[in-house]
Amino acid sequence: MSIKNIIFDFGGVVMDWNPRYFFKDHFNDDEKMEHFLKNIATDEWNAEQDRGRTLAEGTEIQVAKHPEWEKEIRAYYDNWTTMLKSDIPHNVEVLRKLEHSKYELFGLTNWSAETFPYALENYDFFNIFEGKIVVSGTEKLIKPDPAIWEVLLERYQIKAEESVFIDDNAKNIEVAKSLGFICIHIKEDTDLEKEMRDLGIQF
Repeated sequence: MSIKNIIFDFGGVVMDWNPRYFFKDHFNDDEKMEHFLKNIATDEWNAEQDRGRTLAEGTEIQVAKHPEWEKEIRAYYDNWTTMLKSDIPHNVEVLRKLEHSKYELFGLTNWSAETFPYALENYDFFNIFEGKIVVSGTEKLIKPDPAIWEVLLERYQIKAEESVFIDDNAKNIEVAKSLGFICIHIKEDTDLEKEMRDLGIQF
């Protein structure tokens, strides 16, 4: 079956986001920073905001659990834009090359509904998707829950087996494959354009 659709995850694929970009200078102590990110402001905690919990609620929950880290916890979302360092140029370039191709382009991202508008406003390449973006925080669903892929498939009337899904998270890739998507797993040394050409995608 021929490929008709290309679906991009955003963080780690076209956007370079990492809380360390802010907390490195804030702590000036890598060990303390890693302890904070591993035990206090964890990925699991941040994921709940991506799932639709408000930033304010998430912050208060964590402050109540770890009052001794209140300052750092409150700093997390106050400095979120510093954590969004930049785009990932070589992958954005591939996306731009696809803008006028025969493929339909979509976004499927785990991202808070409150912070995603900042990225939309500040990085013009998001316009390439023409609004065809499924955001976890808006849907109250989060990858790797298969239900969020179902939202994408149903909303845009597309088929998994005609779609390439690109993500940097191994678990998301695993689930997408089980749903019938053709997948590209982004790692540090992935040449996205080559991977696409290998699948027969034409630029």
